[in-house]
Amino acid sequence: MKALVTSLTGLLCLLTFSSTFASGAFPAVLPEIARAGALADWQLGIVAGAFGFARMVADVPLGLFLTHHLRRALWLGPLVMASGVLFLTSGGGFWILVLGRLLMGIGQALGIMASITAILRFQTSRSLASSLNANEFAAMIGMLGGTVVIASLPSQFEWNIAYLLTCSPQLIALAVVPALLAELPASSGAGTPSRLPATSGMATDAYAAAGANGRRSMVPLAFAAGASVAIAYSTMEQFLIPLRASREFGLERAGVARLLMIAQLFDLFALIPAGVLADRQGAARVLVVNLLLMAAANALVGFGGLPVVVVGCALFGLAMTGWMLPLSVLRQETPPERIAWRTGLYRVCVDAGMFLGPFLAGVLGTRFVGLLPIAWTAALALTALLLLARARSSGTMAIHG
Repeated sequence: MKALVTSLTGLLCLLTFSSTFASGAFPAVLPEIARAGALADWQLGIVAGAFGFARMVADVPLGLFLTHHLRRALWLGPLVMASGVLFLTSGGGFWILVLGRLLMGIGQALGIMASITAILRFQTSRSLASSLNANEFAAMIGMLGGTVVIASLPSQFEWNIAYLLTCSPQLIALAVVPALLAELPASSGAGTPSRLPATSGMATDAYAAAGANGRRSMVPLAFAAGASVAIAYSTMEQFLIPLRASREFGLERAGVARLLMIAQLFDLFALIPAGVLADRQGAARVLVVNLLLMAAANALVGFGGLPVVVVGCALFGLAMTGWMLPLSVLRQETPPERIAWRTGLYRVCVDAGMFLGPFLAGVLGTRFVGLLPIAWTAALALTALLLLARARSSGTMAIHG
């Protein structure tokens, strides 16, 4: 059984890896999209935020869909994602760009939610955080790959040609899906018992124990943590970093990509150790640290000069190692039969943040965008303090793995 889970998780990681090249490359071409299309800041914010908006709107329907159709979602995700990339790079106007980003958001939501749901459903509780972080590690390798490729292509290439070439690894997903479907249990609907009895028992027992002890649920704060990290992340990566790098620091596509690579490299190096630490020390404890790191990174990226922004990007990468930790907290208080549904609701909060970050930054424009780092830093710090207080009062800090 252990071999089954290992091979299944590995294939899910490969699927995730191939789908995130597009996400890694997009911020680096954002200034060129603005110049080529003569887009105002508010239009640029809509193009950047459409990805998160599509995921936000689709999350609840997809959560219901995944409850009964996990196998179909694994096929549909790569196909819809590829169609979005083709629309985005077709050379169309503003609304075609928005359509492309919307399709990309739906496609990635299908793939990512299917992968997370499969891991939550079939992975053991003891290694859950490590498995989730392994999937996130694969996503970050894909994002780093996209950033490296877009930076290494000749600057003479138009942004859409360079972006289309960078997204070509998405073809890997179509090759991986048949093998992945062969590893899934024959029936993967809501009524299918887990292939790992210990997982279901541990999750159900922990959930029942939480109710019996009458302690306050950590679920709302897990949702708040995911949303606050997402809105700060999307504001920095899809607006502040690329536009400050281009407009204030005079960096071209390769220079913008290098700033993004700093964050991605720090994330990659620390991601697996952070997952192991969360398994041993408890997800809630590590999540508090990550929220405070993100608050510091947000302030440095929003207000610093170029050397300070570089430091902020490094802290940003370290903070992003906690991207999956709210799901570990959520899992501790969720019975197995509700995992897909609650994951869908959680993704609504996260993807609302992914949409609102660049959208609000675009609406405010570069003149007033400095208000956002102040707001996001305060929100992150407050969420960390509330999570710390709730975890201490309920004894969650003592839970390991």
